[in-house]
Amino acid sequence: MKDLIIIGAGPIGLACGIEAKKNNLDYEIIDKGMLVNSIFNYPVNTTFFSTADKLEIGEIPFISHNVKPTRTEALEYYRRVCDSWKLNLSLYNEVSEILNKESHFELKTQNGIMNSKKIIICTGFYDIPYLLNIPGEELNKVLHYYNESHPYYKMDIAIVGAGNSAVDVALDTYRKGAKSVTMIIREPQIGENIKYWVRPDIINRIENNEINVFYESEILKIKGKTIIIKTKKETKEIKNDFVLAMTGYQPNYDILENLGVEILSDEFKTPVYNEDTMETNVKGVFVAGVICGGLKTNKWFIENSREHSQKILSQIIKV
Repeated sequence: MKDLIIIGAGPIGLACGIEAKKNNLDYEIIDKGMLVNSIFNYPVNTTFFSTADKLEIGEIPFISHNVKPTRTEALEYYRRVCDSWKLNLSLYNEVSEILNKESHFELKTQNGIMNSKKIIICTGFYDIPYLLNIPGEELNKVLHYYNESHPYYKMDIAIVGAGNSAVDVALDTYRKGAKSVTMIIREPQIGENIKYWVRPDIINRIENNEINVFYESEILKIKGKTIIIKTKKETKEIKNDFVLAMTGYQPNYDILENLGVEILSDEFKTPVYNEDTMETNVKGVFVAGVICGGLKTNKWFIENSREHSQKILSQIIKV
């Protein structure tokens, strides 16, 4: 029987593990993927908006070549944190079900059954993309993550979405030699929330016909070498090699709802928790990190949710 199981081996999950170790608890950090899986799935050339010191956990200095670290530097840093603290990790071990046994929790994982007195859920939001739910989405040419531009050189690319990610992908693939870049956007224009230094760039590329765009449109079907698009005026079929669906991501609500964690019926589907302790309405179940904001994924970041680990462990050791 563990004192604590932490679900999610991202930076906040690691911070919770460090606090558990400081307090001599028998703990385990579980993740269905690799260490800091979400950061690994960032585009290869990503640079963080936060400075290195804002990403630090466990009193381990984060030294980067520039003020704002890169994805590669972050991966190296969090590996070093785990090695320095000798954290207990169970990676590539997905949790399929959690049973509330009243006195403890029973977790069914792909590596077997685990039991714990308390649970922290810090699964982030980047692992579950919003699907298009259209015929052909299961094809290998459809991707919900973007790593780098090289695979799309001399290819006909379609990008779904109008947010910052979609715009960044459109500009990157265009500049790195994609044969054609077409954006399919539900809205009537490029979003107002696009980074201010990027918005003029994408608008100019569209106005110069360097990047194609279909506003107030959607993809109806994805085929091997084409896609079928419905626009305001017509339905048309265009050549296509890859569809990059930059439609956003969502928290793992299944794990919360199956445990009986209350979710507000607001537009952000925010989990209910005590802000002082991070404990949910289910005794012994805590939340930490991005998942605390529900669909409002710009509320919590590494830098402003590191303190969640201290709040949670202070509450756990009191009981």
